[in-house]
Amino acid sequence: MTRTDIASRTIAAPVARVWAALVDPVALTVWLPPEGMSGRFDRYDASPGGSYRLVLTYADASAAPGKTTADSDVVEARFVDVVPGDRVVQAVDFVSDDPAQAGTMTMTWQVTAVEPGTRVVFRADDVPPGISAADHADGMNSSLAQLAAYLEA
Repeated sequence: MTRTDIASRTIAAPVARVWAALVDPVALTVWLPPEGMSGRFDRYDASPGGSYRLVLTYADASAAPGKTTADSDVVEARFVDVVPGDRVVQAVDFVSDDPAQAGTMTMTWQVTAVEPGTRVVFRADDVPPGISAADHADGMNSSLAQLAAYLEA
């Protein structure tokens, strides 16, 4: 059984600024890691067919153990579709020995102009069963809140 998780938020910024934050690795390291985590890219190529390796590190691993190591989640992803000003689609895998974390999750970030800014929809399809629905929703909403803070400051 597959699972889809969706989060969305309206951000008071034009589509062009939001889009730029979705594909800029420097911006992504600021807003993408959920609260309580930091991130760094080992590599990053946002072109269709390009890929990235993102290391997310927990500030306090005792509260939430990592999927890859005791204090980190490593994400291997490739860009399936990149439509400037519209959407980014990624095939994402967590590096983990836990079979409950296995499987490729499709993550889609879609942007649409609305009043008073941009509607951002974050959709995750085929979420691995080892990822708690509640924790995933919290993480997705945390990232969107940080994206808003980053762009609305």
